[in-house]
Amino acid sequence: MTGRALGVAYRAAWEATSRLPEHAAASLFNRISDALVARRGPAVVQLARNQRRVLGDQATPAALHAVVLAAMRSYGRYWLETFRMQRSDTDEIAQRGLDATTGLQHVIAARDEGRGIVLALPHSGNWDVAGMSMVKLLGGITTVAERLEPASVYRRFVAYRESLGFEVLPLTDEAGSAGASGRLLRQRLTEGKMVCLLADRDLGTGGIPVSFFGEPTTMPAGPAMLAAMTGAALCPVHLAYTDSGWLQYVAPPVRLAGERLADKVRSGTQAMADVFASRIALFPADWHMLQPLWTSDREAVKFGTDREAVKFGTDREAVKFGTDREAVKSGTEGGAAARPASEARTDSDPVP
Repeated sequence: MTGRALGVAYRAAWEATSRLPEHAAASLFNRISDALVARRGPAVVQLARNQRRVLGDQATPAALHAVVLAAMRSYGRYWLETFRMQRSDTDEIAQRGLDATTGLQHVIAARDEGRGIVLALPHSGNWDVAGMSMVKLLGGITTVAERLEPASVYRRFVAYRESLGFEVLPLTDEAGSAGASGRLLRQRLTEGKMVCLLADRDLGTGGIPVSFFGEPTTMPAGPAMLAAMTGAALCPVHLAYTDSGWLQYVAPPVRLAGERLADKVRSGTQAMADVFASRIALFPADWHMLQPLWTSDREAVKFGTDREAVKFGTDREAVKFGTDREAVKSGTEGGAAARPASEARTDSDPVP
């Protein structure tokens, strides 16, 4: 699909979805999600490989299929909520997000001390709702956005998030430098404001080595670096869905151990990764990671040594990661079995 066609498709989805009755729209997005799983495209196969690490010894073919199907429905729900947000009562949604937040006292304590706050999030649940709830509490937040192609899609997402009360900075300028945005993020934190960053996927080459679900990868240095340089509190956050709402968990500020800046960044990033892992393990179906995350997967794609496994989930590597047809085909029928991590949740469930 060309860039122009992709931009048109996004505009059409935004307009059409917002006009459909809610039940019809949800049913449509579930059908689309299920169809994508049945096709076993590269993103779905990679999602299965990622979830295989999360499930560990419990990753039977049936369990893996169920969580992949549920995760794609959860990801579809994120897009459904995004496309419908412009016609929703955003103030009411923000208040519901606040009411569903555990650990809010850590944010309030930092605010009352005049201390900046870095919230670091994985790609789980609905991070826009989380941002909206923080805007309602604090009056505004600052975040960054990766430049997307086509530019029209990038501009639309920036405008959308600005309409929710976010200050949105580009991840890099047109020359590819992150310097200007980094300076503004530090300024906001020294002013006692909040910066929110998606932090489970390293987009560059300067990531910090961490152990994540027992396997090496890298995660962005930014959250811990900003906290160490400004004295801000670094609070890992996790987001999940209930049947009719959201769960938001704010962890206590992590300790940046060490004397040198490099040591503080390393220890803080590993502590952040540990919180992510503990929470994702509780709600695997709400983690929307469809890209190679672990070092072994990224290197396999980079050097072309795992092309078949990444594209089709077949042969030796597919069996190794449980992403073969036994795991990703429609072996577990229907939506009821497709959300094992959420079936016991209600809006009133306590969050550990």
